[in-house]
Amino acid sequence: MVTNDITIAPPLRTAGARRPVRGRLILLGPAFVAAVAYVDPGNFATNSTAGARYGYLLVWVVVAANLAAMLVQTLTAKLGLATGLSLPELCREHLPRPVNRVMWVQAELVAMATDLAEVIGGAVALYLLFGIPLLAGGLLVGAAAFAVLALRSRGFRAFEIAIAVLLGVIMLAFAVNLLSARPDMSAAAGGLLPRMHDTDGMMLAAGILGATVMPHVIYVHSALTPNRIPVADETERRVVARGLRTDVLLALTAAGAVNLAMLLVAAATFHGSGIPGTDTLEGVHAGLAGSLGAVAALGFAVALLLSGLASTSVGTYAGEVIMQGFLRRRVPLAARRLVTLAPALLVLAVGVDPTRALVLSQVVLSFGIPFALIPMVAFTRRRDLMGDLVNRRLTTAAAVVITALVVALNAFLLWQLVA
Repeated sequence: MVTNDITIAPPLRTAGARRPVRGRLILLGPAFVAAVAYVDPGNFATNSTAGARYGYLLVWVVVAANLAAMLVQTLTAKLGLATGLSLPELCREHLPRPVNRVMWVQAELVAMATDLAEVIGGAVALYLLFGIPLLAGGLLVGAAAFAVLALRSRGFRAFEIAIAVLLGVIMLAFAVNLLSARPDMSAAAGGLLPRMHDTDGMMLAAGILGATVMPHVIYVHSALTPNRIPVADETERRVVARGLRTDVLLALTAAGAVNLAMLLVAAATFHGSGIPGTDTLEGVHAGLAGSLGAVAALGFAVALLLSGLASTSVGTYAGEVIMQGFLRRRVPLAARRLVTLAPALLVLAVGVDPTRALVLSQVVLSFGIPFALIPMVAFTRRRDLMGDLVNRRLTTAAAVVITALVVALNAFLLWQLVA
């Protein structure tokens, strides 16, 4: 059956006893929807720029951000499972009304910043592939997202499978490019040592973090796990929780591998090469064509297009979750799509450098992370909400450290901007 656009699977004991493989597979999917947002066009811009400008120096940032994302998405999935509510719904239920309204406003701004990156990335990809002007390409990407979103009418599985397939094609494209680029793995291993050379590197690190730990998918993921499989007791709930952790591990490992491949390909191909313009998406595409061949450039452009299409679909769904959760209201999908699409089309119309806009959008996203992380940590440590799935002390401590680091990094960036 379908409830609130979410298809409810058979009870765990039925799905697991009669079809053990299917019973496990039904738990996979929500994290893959989240994961595609971790490889959106903003990641293409930040990771490629980081590799071209700093070589392997920021490998540790990509790895650390992905590990943080795994913990964040695990807690997010567990929150929805334990409470039966999304994070925005929990904020509405437990936070004072003025605070809830502030949370809603910033979440909507985050959704717009997300759509900015995704639509611009897709438009750039269409220009690289077919020579379509950026503004027209942005309109096409915005319209095409409706086709992916339409799959939700068939239940959650069709939507999740489509997103997972798109993620798989993106992985394949970067796997081919990585083999062609042949990065220096010894130097890449050296990049695991945390260090920073300048303020610009710090800005890029914030962009990588904003493009990896995505606020809007924290909201979306928490909305995909409630009531996914009806459970009879706490024992079955823990079984489902283990399945959701596996989902996060698989999906975020895939996304992390793509992010790392982006940086390694750029570092191996462009750093110190003297090739101009490799801190832009167009420059990366041209550089790949000149250094690795037309197939590598084609793979990059196709992956960028699929990334923009998939992630903007998830972003639009996030907007629905945000408004329904914080305000208990819905607006027509077409109206919401137009509102979130407008800033991206404006940027394309006035001729702002697309890559620069992408990187800055990721910095904006990094400022939205604490607004999602702080209430999520606060809720998941409450036994009255979580029951037996309440955080262990070590888990809460790790989540607090991640949140504190993000807040400190944002404070530093703000100081740099106004100083």
